[in-house]
Amino acid sequence: MAESAADEKDPRIARIASAIRVIPDFPKQGIMFQDITTLLLDTKAFKDTVDLFVERYKGKAISVVAGIEARGFIFGPPIALAIGAKFVPMRKPKKLPGEVISEEYALEYGTDKIEMHVGAVQAGERALVIDDLIATGGTLCAAIRLLERVGVEIVECACVIELAELKGRERLGDKPLFVLVSPTCS
Repeated sequence: MAESAADEKDPRIARIASAIRVIPDFPKQGIMFQDITTLLLDTKAFKDTVDLFVERYKGKAISVVAGIEARGFIFGPPIALAIGAKFVPMRKPKKLPGEVISEEYALEYGTDKIEMHVGAVQAGERALVIDDLIATGGTLCAAIRLLERVGVEIVECACVIELAELKGRERLGDKPLFVLVSPTCS
């Protein structure tokens, strides 16, 4: 399901897009890094970002906002509080104390994992999965699999930025994805 807030011509989208700094060749040659730290410095654009997500998800019976480490932790908690949901961190290995379940996913070279606390979610709950950016979709797919393994229904995935040329949306299959900004590749 292809959906973007940019389709709605909301004037807040232009402000959000202009607040994101692009850093060429970081962390390596050929990468156009989408830096959200400048968005976080612009209080109006940051508030607009959170507000757009809250407006979309309020009243949709979402009980869990699952934020992917690390930048999903920035947007997830204020959205969760505003819609009356709990926030569940999806972390890299060995970052959560106590018992965890994990899901492995492929990287360009090798694999990685994300983890969540056992008991953080219950079967039948409805979740929003949030991160700052979708590129290849590997991390979002791992988060979806992890939540579905314990019986959670994925309502939607949400990202501030989509790098459409990397086709991450296609990897999500039938899971809907909502994004605010889709920069053109350079």
